[in-house]
Amino acid sequence: MTTLFWHRRDLRIEDNAGLYKALKTEGSVQPIFIFDKTILDKLPKNDQRILFIHNEIKLLKDAYREFGADLMVFYGEPLSVFKELITKQDVKKVIINRDYEPYALERDKSIFEFLQGNNIEFSGSKDHVIFEKNEVLKLDGTPYTVFTPYSRKWKEKLSDYFLSSYPTEKYTHNLSKASPTPIPSLDEMGFETEQIVDFPSKTLPTKIISTYNETRDIPSVLGTSRLSLHLRFGTISVRAIAREASKLNETYLNELIWRDFYQMIIFHFPHSARNSFKKQYDLIEWEHNEVHFKAWCEGKTGYPLVDAGMRELNATGFMHNRVRMVVASFLTKHLLIDWRLGETYFAEKLLDFELASNTGGWQWAAGCGCDAAPYFRVFNPTSQQEKFDKQFTYIKKWVPEFGTESYISPIIDHKFARERVLERYKQALKPA
Repeated sequence: MTTLFWHRRDLRIEDNAGLYKALKTEGSVQPIFIFDKTILDKLPKNDQRILFIHNEIKLLKDAYREFGADLMVFYGEPLSVFKELITKQDVKKVIINRDYEPYALERDKSIFEFLQGNNIEFSGSKDHVIFEKNEVLKLDGTPYTVFTPYSRKWKEKLSDYFLSSYPTEKYTHNLSKASPTPIPSLDEMGFETEQIVDFPSKTLPTKIISTYNETRDIPSVLGTSRLSLHLRFGTISVRAIAREASKLNETYLNELIWRDFYQMIIFHFPHSARNSFKKQYDLIEWEHNEVHFKAWCEGKTGYPLVDAGMRELNATGFMHNRVRMVVASFLTKHLLIDWRLGETYFAEKLLDFELASNTGGWQWAAGCGCDAAPYFRVFNPTSQQEKFDKQFTYIKKWVPEFGTESYISPIIDHKFARERVLERYKQALKPA
């Protein structure tokens, strides 16, 4: 009898909650990974995230080989893969690490129902957050919708127990012994093989974490950990990062709490994946200015900090956290363009794209989220530059023509934009 452990956003053996659970059950454990055709079919053919995952799957497969086991890798629709798998193996249970996003919940429900119909157990573990869906709630049992009280409760609840790692290596003798099987190639799946961006290291940068509160807002220095890509795909354990953060820097720990918060929000309020958390904000009349949107996408707005951020994103798949707030505010407040368009653009470009955090961040900037900046807060990109890139170091790196006659004039006046957005929001939000 075989237990299947299905890797998803947890591409590692060490400190893997679901894998640990699987290895401690009776019988042998066969790990699998599925390149989900439903997701992949929507992506651009040069998507660097698929290249990153493919590289990590090779490393994971090699790691399993060291234990005489193998990671079986498939390309297809998950339900179809399981239908075929159970005809070839005597499967008694399937174990996963839980995912809280709407598509994942729908997918897992269909697989649960199929497996249940075949008398196969399907169970999950918590792995990619410290606290999940119902672990940090108000006294009345309802979910928090404001970050500060949520974070306070989160910290009160935190103990060494929740940060302890799972000793999976102790039980690797329970892995199924297997000969190597092939991995579907990028070509077979319709993706290009050229790596055009750098992937950040997964080594824990303890020095950066320890000074994070001092350096995190300065885009010209390496003042953030760059671990978000590895957190997104679980190539590093969130518990390992949280252990360091809890010892070294509370400001950095707060970023991990924001991550948990948004995962909790998208689970309890799935409508926020595509619509405003505060539903009345869906009444805002957005501009449909394709010229302005194109200028924003290309980093040609005439606002140098906005342009530098967008060009960094387009070239590297990364954008500094402070600058993400500035460019998101600029699109939604200055250009009055629907936050969903910006969210979708980020979803395509960001290496570390994660639906819950992306929609949460965009709705924060637009003022329509669960814990948002008030709609009347309109970032002034010039003031932000003067505060966080005073010497234009970051701007000159990404906008080399800045300061010359060839740099374009602003596509919109700040004073006009601010007055327009305040009036537009006020009209949409006034009581009926």
